[in-house]
Amino acid sequence: MLLHYQNKKSEHEIFNSIPDIELEQTNTSDSPNLLIQADNLIALKQLITKYRLAGKIDLIYIDPPFATNNTFTITDRRANTISNSSNGAVAYADNLKGADFLEFIRERLVLLKMLLSEQGSIYLHIDYKIGHYVKVIMDEIFGIENFRNDITRIKCNPKNFARKGYGNIKDLILFYSKSENVIWNEPKVPYTEEDKIKLFPKVEKDGRRYTTIPLHAPGETQSGKTSQSFRGLFPPPGRHWRTDVSILERWDKDGLIEWSDNGNPRKKIYLDEQEGKRVQDIWEFKDPQYPVYPTEKNPDLLDLIVKTSSNENSIVLDCFAGSGTTLKVAHINGRKWIGIDQSEEAIKTIIRKLDGVEGDLFISKADYKLLTTGKSNKAEKNKIS
Repeated sequence: MLLHYQNKKSEHEIFNSIPDIELEQTNTSDSPNLLIQADNLIALKQLITKYRLAGKIDLIYIDPPFATNNTFTITDRRANTISNSSNGAVAYADNLKGADFLEFIRERLVLLKMLLSEQGSIYLHIDYKIGHYVKVIMDEIFGIENFRNDITRIKCNPKNFARKGYGNIKDLILFYSKSENVIWNEPKVPYTEEDKIKLFPKVEKDGRRYTTIPLHAPGETQSGKTSQSFRGLFPPPGRHWRTDVSILERWDKDGLIEWSDNGNPRKKIYLDEQEGKRVQDIWEFKDPQYPVYPTEKNPDLLDLIVKTSSNENSIVLDCFAGSGTTLKVAHINGRKWIGIDQSEEAIKTIIRKLDGVEGDLFISKADYKLLTTGKSNKAEKNKIS
């Protein structure tokens, strides 16, 4: 399925229409990390053509504008308050709507796919008003077969605003991969006390909690050894034993199989042998109460994404870097990172966030590799270098 709208360009037209403006390095750092102040479309093309990073990025997280038609400002940096009024230093303007906004996002997604590695993933944070259109665009670019999750993110506490509709406490994250061979470090969360009782309702004489699962699984026989008789039983039609009968025999000898009164065997699964429960597709990571930058995201949210969908030394890219939370989390977790933002306020906020971390987690301010487009940023360049 494709979205059709006015002025929609082909992928070839998108790439060729981006001007080739080289990024100017403002210091002599040898760090592999890049902090780029530029139009992200120009910067992404340079990462492909000059920096030879096509197919090298393992993880992309972006939190682009949401087509809100607001101008976001920083009104009081000391109080960490955020306003979308006309007062204060402008962080960014979110004034594209409709087809213009969709093509703005699509242009960047086309280049981001080029940068993504074959084992890479992209997470796009968006709101419920425009997100379903963006999903169709991502299906087109990345392939619907590479769609992995529509993650619901609980962003705030319930509000009692008067409106003809249900209260909105969520936004969404669209998660796609480049291929089936994707980096996936299974995330687990600890069981709550309620989980332990509900999910592991049985108790051994020694107090160990456990549950049981069937010994057979759906599907045709996997091998001759999974279709043989076990204690005079065969798997039901259309199913097979989960493992070789010889292993079932060993489990039974070790007391790891529970037999029901009618002779049905089930495998014991003990609570104290489990790492935790699987993360589902509803996440409760509320926005910071006192953000230092508009729409700043919870670092725990980024920590989950970075740990799950990248490995140490993977390159993590955020081309709407904002306050730099993605970059900070990537660095803490031993990843390389690239951050791009056109906003001068964003770049200042990022440098403060990275430079303010205690210990040796980050390179010093003088070692950041800050890239800019154009000579208009010379004053800022000299200030940072």
